[in-house]
Amino acid sequence: MIPLLDLQAQYRSIKKEVDDSIHKVLDSQYFIMGESVKDFEKEVNRYTKANHSLGCASGSDALLLALMAIDIEPGDYVITSPFTFFATAGAISRLGAIPIFIDIEHHSFNIDPEKIREFLEGESDLAKKLQIPIEKIKAIIPVHLYGQMADMDPIMEIAKEYDLFVIEDAAQSIGSKCKGKDAGTIGDFGCFSFFPSKNLGAYGDGGLITVKNDALAEKTNILRLHGAKPKYHHKYVGINSRLDAIQAAVLSVKLKYLNEWSQRRNEIAHLYNSLFQESGLVSEYEGCSECESHSSCEFPDGKIVLPKETTGAPEENGFHIYHQYTVRVKNRDGLSEFLDSEKIGNAVYYPVPLHIQECFSDLGYAAEDCPNAVCASRTAISLPIFPELADEQVKEVARKISQFMS
Repeated sequence: MIPLLDLQAQYRSIKKEVDDSIHKVLDSQYFIMGESVKDFEKEVNRYTKANHSLGCASGSDALLLALMAIDIEPGDYVITSPFTFFATAGAISRLGAIPIFIDIEHHSFNIDPEKIREFLEGESDLAKKLQIPIEKIKAIIPVHLYGQMADMDPIMEIAKEYDLFVIEDAAQSIGSKCKGKDAGTIGDFGCFSFFPSKNLGAYGDGGLITVKNDALAEKTNILRLHGAKPKYHHKYVGINSRLDAIQAAVLSVKLKYLNEWSQRRNEIAHLYNSLFQESGLVSEYEGCSECESHSSCEFPDGKIVLPKETTGAPEENGFHIYHQYTVRVKNRDGLSEFLDSEKIGNAVYYPVPLHIQECFSDLGYAAEDCPNAVCASRTAISLPIFPELADEQVKEVARKISQFMS
Protein backbone atom coordinates (compact mmCIF):
# COMPACT_ATOMS: atom_id res chain seq x y z
CA MET A 1 0.00 0.00 0.00
CA ILE A 2 1.25 3.46 -0.92
CA PRO A 3 -0.87 6.13 0.78
CA LEU A 4 -1.68 9.56 -0.59
CA LEU A 5 -0.34 11.00 2.69
CA ASP A 6 1.26 9.41 5.76
CA LEU A 7 0.99 11.66 8.81
CA GLN A 8 2.07 8.87 11.15
CA ALA A 9 5.48 8.76 9.48
CA GLN A 10 5.86 12.51 10.01
CA TYR A 11 4.80 12.25 13.65
CA ARG A 12 7.32 9.49 14.36
CA SER A 13 10.13 11.69 13.06
CA ILE A 14 9.34 14.58 15.46
CA LYS A 15 7.44 12.75 18.21
CA LYS A 16 9.54 13.80 21.21
CA GLU A 17 9.58 17.47 20.23
CA VAL A 18 5.85 17.53 19.62
CA ASP A 19 5.01 15.64 22.81
CA ASP A 20 7.24 17.96 24.86
CA SER A 21 5.64 21.05 23.34
CA ILE A 22 2.12 19.76 24.09
CA HIS A 23 3.02 18.87 27.67
CA LYS A 24 4.45 22.35 28.16
CA VAL A 25 1.03 23.79 27.32
CA LEU A 26 -0.70 21.23 29.55
CA ASP A 27 1.55 22.20 32.45
CA SER A 28 0.76 25.87 31.90
CA GLN A 29 -3.00 25.22 31.67
CA TYR A 30 -3.15 28.23 29.32
CA PHE A 31 -5.15 26.87 26.38
CA ILE A 32 -6.68 29.98 24.77
CA MET A 33 -4.30 32.43 23.11
CA GLY A 34 -1.29 32.79 25.45
CA GLU A 35 2.44 32.69 24.87
CA SER A 36 2.54 29.67 22.54
CA VAL A 37 0.17 31.46 20.14
CA LYS A 38 2.12 34.72 20.33
CA ASP A 39 5.38 32.85 19.74
CA PHE A 40 4.00 31.03 16.71
CA GLU A 41 2.66 34.25 15.22
CA LYS A 42 6.10 35.83 15.56
CA GLU A 43 7.72 32.78 13.95
CA VAL A 44 5.36 32.97 10.96
CA ASN A 45 6.14 36.67 10.65
CA ARG A 46 9.83 35.88 10.42
CA TYR A 47 9.28 32.94 8.09
CA THR A 48 7.08 34.76 5.58
CA LYS A 49 8.39 38.29 6.19
CA ALA A 50 4.79 39.42 6.75
CA ASN A 51 3.93 42.65 8.54
CA HIS A 52 1.39 41.07 10.92
CA SER A 53 0.37 37.45 11.61
CA LEU A 54 -2.75 36.54 13.58
CA GLY A 55 -3.71 32.98 14.46
CA CYS A 56 -7.35 31.95 14.08
CA ALA A 57 -9.49 28.83 14.27
CA SER A 58 -9.25 27.73 10.63
CA GLY A 59 -8.33 28.75 7.11
CA SER A 60 -12.03 29.26 6.44
CA ASP A 61 -12.21 31.76 9.30
CA ALA A 62 -9.11 33.52 7.99
CA LEU A 63 -10.96 34.24 4.74
CA LEU A 64 -14.05 35.34 6.62
CA LEU A 65 -12.06 37.67 8.91
CA ALA A 66 -10.31 39.29 5.96
CA LEU A 67 -13.63 40.02 4.27
CA MET A 68 -15.11 41.33 7.52
CA ALA A 69 -12.09 43.60 8.02
CA ILE A 70 -12.72 45.34 4.69
CA ASP A 71 -16.44 45.71 5.47
CA ILE A 72 -17.82 43.41 2.79
CA GLU A 73 -21.59 43.76 2.91
CA PRO A 74 -24.64 42.03 1.40
CA GLY A 75 -24.82 42.85 -2.30
CA ASP A 76 -21.08 43.39 -2.73
CA TYR A 77 -19.15 41.26 -5.22
CA VAL A 78 -15.81 39.47 -4.84
CA ILE A 79 -13.85 37.96 -7.72
CA THR A 80 -12.38 34.50 -7.17
CA SER A 81 -11.59 31.15 -8.77
CA PRO A 82 -14.17 28.45 -9.50
CA PHE A 83 -11.51 25.74 -9.09
CA THR A 84 -10.78 25.58 -5.37
CA PHE A 85 -12.13 24.23 -2.10
CA PHE A 86 -15.60 25.50 -1.21
CA ALA A 87 -14.43 27.66 1.72
CA THR A 88 -13.12 30.36 -0.64
CA ALA A 89 -16.55 31.16 -2.03
CA GLY A 90 -18.36 30.09 1.13
CA ALA A 91 -16.75 32.92 3.11
CA ILE A 92 -18.00 35.43 0.53
CA SER A 93 -21.55 34.09 0.62
CA ARG A 94 -21.70 33.93 4.41
CA LEU A 95 -21.48 37.72 4.50
CA GLY A 96 -24.25 38.09 1.94
CA ALA A 97 -21.80 39.03 -0.78
CA ILE A 98 -21.73 37.39 -4.21
CA PRO A 99 -18.78 35.54 -5.74
CA ILE A 100 -17.76 36.27 -9.32
CA PHE A 101 -16.14 33.17 -10.76
CA ILE A 102 -13.39 33.90 -13.28
CA ASP A 103 -11.88 30.96 -15.15
CA ILE A 104 -8.45 29.52 -14.41
CA GLU A 105 -5.31 29.28 -16.54
CA HIS A 106 -5.19 25.85 -18.11
CA HIS A 107 -1.51 25.29 -17.31
CA SER A 108 -1.38 26.49 -13.66
CA PHE A 109 -4.89 25.73 -12.27
CA ASN A 110 -4.86 29.29 -10.86
CA ILE A 111 -7.15 32.21 -11.71
CA ASP A 112 -6.35 33.87 -15.04
CA PRO A 113 -5.40 37.56 -14.61
CA GLU A 114 -6.17 38.31 -18.27
CA LYS A 115 -9.72 37.05 -17.80
CA ILE A 116 -10.10 39.21 -14.68
CA ARG A 117 -9.16 42.27 -16.70
CA GLU A 118 -11.45 41.31 -19.59
CA PHE A 119 -14.32 40.95 -17.13
CA LEU A 120 -13.70 44.30 -15.43
CA GLU A 121 -13.39 46.02 -18.80
CA GLY A 122 -16.73 44.52 -19.83
CA GLU A 123 -15.20 42.74 -22.80
CA SER A 124 -15.80 39.12 -21.83
CA ASP A 125 -18.94 37.16 -22.62
CA LEU A 126 -19.36 36.54 -18.89
CA ALA A 127 -19.31 40.27 -18.10
CA LYS A 128 -21.96 40.91 -20.76
CA LYS A 129 -24.02 38.05 -19.38
CA LEU A 130 -23.91 39.00 -15.69
CA GLN A 131 -24.04 42.81 -16.08
CA ILE A 132 -22.51 43.47 -12.65
CA PRO A 133 -21.96 47.13 -11.67
CA ILE A 134 -18.19 47.61 -11.41
CA GLU A 135 -18.54 49.83 -8.33
CA LYS A 136 -20.07 46.90 -6.43
CA ILE A 137 -16.95 44.76 -6.90
CA LYS A 138 -14.80 45.16 -3.79
CA ALA A 139 -12.05 42.52 -3.79
CA ILE A 140 -10.18 39.71 -5.54
CA ILE A 141 -9.37 36.41 -3.86
CA PRO A 142 -6.71 34.60 -5.92
CA VAL A 143 -6.10 31.02 -4.79
CA HIS A 144 -2.57 29.60 -4.76
CA LEU A 145 -3.67 26.09 -5.68
CA TYR A 146 -1.71 22.88 -5.08
CA GLY A 147 1.25 24.84 -3.64
CA GLN A 148 1.98 27.22 -6.52
CA MET A 149 1.19 30.91 -6.35
CA ALA A 150 -1.14 32.67 -8.75
CA ASP A 151 0.44 35.27 -11.04
CA MET A 152 0.31 38.13 -8.56
CA ASP A 153 1.94 41.01 -10.46
CA PRO A 154 -0.91 41.53 -12.97
CA ILE A 155 -3.49 40.83 -10.26
CA MET A 156 -2.02 43.57 -8.07
CA GLU A 157 -1.92 45.96 -11.05
CA ILE A 158 -5.59 45.32 -11.76
CA ALA A 159 -6.47 45.73 -8.08
CA LYS A 160 -4.69 49.09 -7.92
CA GLU A 161 -6.35 50.29 -11.11
CA TYR A 162 -9.85 49.36 -9.92
CA ASP A 163 -9.30 50.12 -6.21
CA LEU A 164 -9.85 46.52 -5.09
CA PHE A 165 -8.57 44.71 -2.04
CA VAL A 166 -6.56 41.51 -2.63
CA ILE A 167 -6.98 38.58 -0.25
CA GLU A 168 -4.59 35.73 -1.00
CA ASP A 169 -6.05 32.29 -0.33
CA ALA A 170 -2.77 30.69 0.67
CA ALA A 171 -4.34 27.67 2.40
CA GLN A 172 -2.24 25.26 0.32
CA SER A 173 0.89 27.31 -0.16
CA ILE A 174 2.81 28.37 2.95
CA GLY A 175 6.46 28.53 1.88
CA SER A 176 5.77 28.95 -1.83
CA LYS A 177 7.24 31.96 -3.62
CA CYS A 178 6.52 34.19 -6.59
CA LYS A 179 9.43 36.36 -7.79
CA GLY A 180 11.09 35.97 -4.42
CA LYS A 181 8.02 37.00 -2.43
CA ASP A 182 6.25 34.66 -0.03
CA ALA A 183 2.67 33.53 -0.38
CA GLY A 184 0.38 35.65 1.75
CA THR A 185 2.57 38.78 1.76
CA ILE A 186 1.79 40.41 -1.59
CA GLY A 187 -1.90 41.22 -1.22
CA ASP A 188 -3.63 43.06 1.60
CA PHE A 189 -4.24 39.78 3.43
CA GLY A 190 -2.96 36.22 3.29
CA CYS A 191 -5.12 33.37 4.58
CA PHE A 192 -3.54 30.10 5.70
CA SER A 193 -4.98 26.76 6.75
CA PHE A 194 -3.32 24.32 9.14
CA PHE A 195 -5.75 21.47 8.52
CA PRO A 196 -3.84 18.26 9.39
CA SER A 197 -3.26 17.25 5.76
CA LYS A 198 -1.65 20.56 4.82
CA ASN A 199 2.12 20.94 4.33
CA LEU A 200 2.15 22.63 7.71
CA GLY A 201 -0.61 20.79 9.52
CA ALA A 202 -1.92 21.06 13.07
CA TYR A 203 -3.36 18.22 15.12
CA GLY A 204 -6.84 19.58 14.53
CA ASP A 205 -8.23 22.72 12.93
CA GLY A 206 -6.17 25.89 12.81
CA GLY A 207 -5.53 28.91 10.63
CA LEU A 208 -3.69 32.19 10.37
CA ILE A 209 -4.13 35.51 8.61
CA THR A 210 -1.33 37.82 7.55
CA VAL A 211 -2.14 41.52 7.19
CA LYS A 212 -0.12 44.23 5.47
CA ASN A 213 -1.77 47.38 6.81
CA ASP A 214 -1.37 48.26 10.50
CA ALA A 215 -4.92 49.56 10.97
CA LEU A 216 -6.47 46.54 9.22
CA ALA A 217 -4.32 44.24 11.36
CA GLU A 218 -5.62 45.88 14.51
CA LYS A 219 -9.20 45.58 13.26
CA THR A 220 -8.72 41.93 12.32
CA ASN A 221 -7.27 41.19 15.74
CA ILE A 222 -10.35 42.69 17.39
CA LEU A 223 -12.73 40.88 15.04
CA ARG A 224 -11.31 37.44 15.90
CA LEU A 225 -12.04 38.14 19.61
CA HIS A 226 -15.79 38.78 19.30
CA GLY A 227 -15.06 42.36 18.21
CA ALA A 228 -14.11 43.32 21.76
CA LYS A 229 -11.40 45.73 22.91
CA PRO A 230 -11.05 45.97 25.83
CA LYS A 231 -12.79 42.82 27.03
CA TYR A 232 -16.57 43.15 27.20
CA HIS A 233 -16.47 46.41 25.21
CA HIS A 234 -17.45 45.60 21.63
CA LYS A 235 -16.40 47.95 18.86
CA TYR A 236 -17.47 45.53 16.10
CA VAL A 237 -19.69 42.48 15.77
CA GLY A 238 -16.87 39.98 15.53
CA ILE A 239 -16.55 36.21 15.75
CA ASN A 240 -14.87 33.74 18.08
CA SER A 241 -11.90 32.52 16.07
CA ARG A 242 -8.74 31.81 18.04
CA LEU A 243 -5.86 29.45 17.40
CA ASP A 244 -5.65 26.94 20.27
CA ALA A 245 -2.45 27.08 22.31
CA ILE A 246 -1.81 23.34 21.83
CA GLN A 247 -2.12 23.68 18.06
CA ALA A 248 0.25 26.66 18.08
CA ALA A 249 2.79 24.66 20.07
CA VAL A 250 2.62 21.77 17.58
CA LEU A 251 2.91 24.13 14.62
CA SER A 252 5.97 25.85 16.12
CA VAL A 253 7.76 22.51 16.14
CA LYS A 254 6.73 21.68 12.60
CA LEU A 255 7.60 25.11 11.20
CA LYS A 256 11.29 24.42 11.88
CA TYR A 257 11.16 21.52 9.42
CA LEU A 258 8.94 23.10 6.79
CA ASN A 259 11.67 24.17 4.34
CA GLU A 260 13.22 20.70 4.46
CA TRP A 261 9.83 19.06 3.90
CA SER A 262 8.92 21.42 1.06
CA GLN A 263 12.24 20.77 -0.66
CA ARG A 264 11.65 17.03 -0.46
CA ARG A 265 8.16 17.43 -1.93
CA ASN A 266 9.66 19.43 -4.78
CA GLU A 267 12.24 16.69 -5.39
CA ILE A 268 9.53 14.01 -5.44
CA ALA A 269 7.52 16.02 -7.97
CA HIS A 270 10.53 16.32 -10.28
CA LEU A 271 11.23 12.60 -9.92
CA TYR A 272 7.65 11.88 -10.98
CA ASN A 273 8.12 14.23 -13.94
CA SER A 274 11.30 12.51 -15.12
CA LEU A 275 9.79 9.05 -14.76
CA PHE A 276 6.70 9.99 -16.76
CA GLN A 277 8.87 11.66 -19.41
CA GLU A 278 10.86 8.44 -19.74
CA SER A 279 7.62 6.51 -20.25
CA GLY A 280 6.94 8.40 -23.49
CA LEU A 281 3.36 9.04 -22.43
CA VAL A 282 3.63 12.77 -21.70
CA SER A 283 1.64 15.33 -23.69
CA GLU A 284 2.32 19.07 -23.85
CA TYR A 285 -1.42 19.74 -24.17
CA GLU A 286 -2.25 23.43 -23.66
CA GLY A 287 -6.04 23.38 -23.59
CA CYS A 288 -8.81 23.71 -26.12
CA SER A 289 -11.93 25.76 -26.71
CA GLU A 290 -14.33 22.85 -26.23
CA CYS A 291 -13.56 21.88 -22.63
CA GLU A 292 -17.11 22.62 -21.50
CA SER A 293 -18.30 19.75 -23.70
CA HIS A 294 -16.07 16.89 -22.67
CA SER A 295 -17.37 14.60 -25.38
CA SER A 296 -15.82 16.88 -28.00
CA CYS A 297 -12.82 17.96 -25.90
CA GLU A 298 -9.47 17.66 -27.64
CA PHE A 299 -7.78 16.36 -24.49
CA PRO A 300 -5.23 13.73 -25.59
CA ASP A 301 -6.31 10.15 -25.02
CA GLY A 302 -3.77 7.80 -23.45
CA LYS A 303 -1.43 10.64 -22.45
CA ILE A 304 -0.37 12.27 -19.18
CA VAL A 305 -0.23 16.05 -18.80
CA LEU A 306 2.29 16.96 -16.11
CA PRO A 307 1.97 19.87 -13.67
CA LYS A 308 3.71 22.98 -14.96
CA GLU A 309 5.81 25.31 -12.86
CA THR A 310 4.85 28.89 -13.79
CA THR A 311 5.29 31.37 -10.93
CA GLY A 312 6.93 28.51 -9.04
CA ALA A 313 9.71 28.04 -11.59
CA PRO A 314 13.24 28.62 -10.21
CA GLU A 315 14.12 30.80 -13.20
CA GLU A 316 11.25 33.09 -12.12
CA ASN A 317 12.69 33.23 -8.59
CA GLY A 318 9.74 31.15 -7.49
CA PHE A 319 9.18 27.96 -5.55
CA HIS A 320 6.42 25.36 -5.89
CA ILE A 321 5.90 23.48 -2.62
CA TYR A 322 3.69 20.78 -4.21
CA HIS A 323 0.98 20.57 -1.61
CA GLN A 324 -0.44 18.24 -4.23
CA TYR A 325 1.24 16.61 -7.22
CA THR A 326 -1.56 16.74 -9.78
CA VAL A 327 -1.44 15.29 -13.28
CA ARG A 328 -4.17 15.23 -15.89
CA VAL A 329 -5.46 12.32 -17.95
CA LYS A 330 -8.56 11.96 -20.09
CA ASN A 331 -9.71 8.73 -18.41
CA ARG A 332 -9.22 10.15 -14.93
CA ASP A 333 -11.94 8.13 -13.25
CA GLY A 334 -10.65 4.92 -14.81
CA LEU A 335 -7.14 5.67 -13.56
CA SER A 336 -8.46 6.42 -10.08
CA GLU A 337 -10.29 3.09 -9.95
CA PHE A 338 -7.16 1.28 -11.14
CA LEU A 339 -4.99 2.94 -8.48
CA ASP A 340 -7.55 2.07 -5.83
CA SER A 341 -7.37 -1.57 -6.91
CA GLU A 342 -3.58 -1.43 -6.64
CA LYS A 343 -3.83 0.15 -3.15
CA ILE A 344 -2.17 3.36 -4.33
CA GLY A 345 -3.53 6.53 -2.79
CA ASN A 346 -5.05 9.16 -5.06
CA ALA A 347 -7.61 11.96 -4.84
CA VAL A 348 -9.62 14.28 -7.06
CA TYR A 349 -9.33 17.96 -6.16
CA TYR A 350 -11.97 19.10 -7.26
CA PRO A 351 -14.68 17.11 -9.09
CA VAL A 352 -17.27 19.92 -9.37
CA PRO A 353 -16.20 23.54 -10.01
CA LEU A 354 -17.82 26.10 -7.75
CA HIS A 355 -19.64 27.98 -10.52
CA ILE A 356 -21.82 24.92 -11.19
CA GLN A 357 -22.34 23.82 -7.58
CA GLU A 358 -26.02 23.51 -6.66
CA CYS A 359 -25.81 26.15 -3.93
CA PHE A 360 -24.70 28.76 -6.50
CA SER A 361 -27.24 27.81 -9.17
CA ASP A 362 -29.13 31.07 -8.64
CA LEU A 363 -26.11 33.07 -9.83
CA GLY A 364 -26.81 32.10 -13.45
CA TYR A 365 -23.55 30.41 -14.45
CA ALA A 366 -23.32 27.68 -17.06
CA ALA A 367 -20.49 25.17 -17.32
CA GLU A 368 -19.10 26.88 -20.42
CA ASP A 369 -18.58 30.15 -18.51
CA CYS A 370 -15.42 28.63 -16.99
CA PRO A 371 -14.34 25.93 -19.46
CA ASN A 372 -10.80 25.43 -18.15
CA ALA A 373 -12.13 24.79 -14.65
CA VAL A 374 -14.60 22.25 -16.01
CA CYS A 375 -11.89 20.49 -18.00
CA ALA A 376 -9.62 20.38 -14.95
CA SER A 377 -12.42 18.97 -12.80
CA ARG A 378 -12.79 16.06 -15.23
CA THR A 379 -9.12 15.28 -15.85
CA ALA A 380 -7.07 16.20 -12.74
CA ILE A 381 -5.89 13.55 -10.29
CA SER A 382 -3.48 13.97 -7.36
CA LEU A 383 -0.89 11.31 -6.60
CA PRO A 384 0.98 10.35 -3.39
CA ILE A 385 3.37 13.05 -2.23
CA PHE A 386 4.73 13.63 1.27
CA PRO A 387 8.29 14.14 2.56
CA GLU A 388 8.70 10.60 3.87
CA LEU A 389 7.71 9.00 0.53
CA ALA A 390 10.63 6.87 -0.69
CA ASP A 391 12.00 7.11 -4.23
CA GLU A 392 11.16 3.44 -4.78
CA GLN A 393 7.54 4.14 -3.90
CA VAL A 394 7.47 7.04 -6.37
CA LYS A 395 8.86 4.74 -9.06
CA GLU A 396 6.22 2.12 -8.28
CA VAL A 397 3.41 4.68 -8.59
CA ALA A 398 4.82 5.91 -11.92
CA ARG A 399 5.25 2.33 -13.15
CA LYS A 400 1.65 1.40 -12.36
CA ILE A 401 0.28 4.54 -14.01
CA SER A 402 2.40 3.94 -17.12
CA GLN A 403 1.08 0.37 -17.17
CA PHE A 404 -2.50 1.64 -17.07
CA MET A 405 -1.95 4.38 -19.66
CA SER A 406 -0.21 2.15 -22.17
